[in-house]
Amino acid sequence: MTRKEKTEFVVKKLEELYSEVPIPLKHNDSYTLLIAVLLSAQCTDKRVNKITPLLFKRADNPYDMVKLSVDEILEIIRPCGLGPAKSKAIHQLSHILIEKNNGKVPDNFKDLEALPGVGHKTASVVMCQAFGKQAFPVDTHIHRLMHRWGLSNGKNVVQTEKDAKKLFPKELWNKLHLQIIYFGREHCPARSHNTLLCPICSVVGKKEK
Repeated sequence: MTRKEKTEFVVKKLEELYSEVPIPLKHNDSYTLLIAVLLSAQCTDKRVNKITPLLFKRADNPYDMVKLSVDEILEIIRPCGLGPAKSKAIHQLSHILIEKNNGKVPDNFKDLEALPGVGHKTASVVMCQAFGKQAFPVDTHIHRLMHRWGLSNGKNVVQTEKDAKKLFPKELWNKLHLQIIYFGREHCPARSHNTLLCPICSVVGKKEK
């Protein structure tokens, strides 16, 4: 199959399997989504969704968040891992949002990525899931599957994102990145993956040793 044929097959199959794709992280608005995505670094969405209700009960906006100490935030979010760094980032970015943006989350990459603890992937998630701007966040599932399907060289997430944006129509990015994540979790795991039984790898995937 050509890369174009593979791309078309992937889009069609994912739409068949996941015509509806709910956002995995529970949130109420752009601020709570930003905090949830920040907490999800090296942590499962399932665990984050257990912790955020406890945190947001205390503070679901930057004005209330800065009233908490870094240690108080840490005590709540500790199960998510990387607690010291994440708690400081949450406290600092909340201060910055108040001081520079009237408490609102910016809707552009430059200002988002300037916030403590917010990298390009986190900013991409917020841009597409909170503001509906076209973006293609690449997580470990997408990075793995794009390589496995022969759609990217898989050397790093930056290159994978560039390849994905070239291959897939822009209007599909926001939904497609979630479809790939769900597919990776349910059909295409990193380990013990049976290529022959996989709905996509069995057709377009590279043969694995």
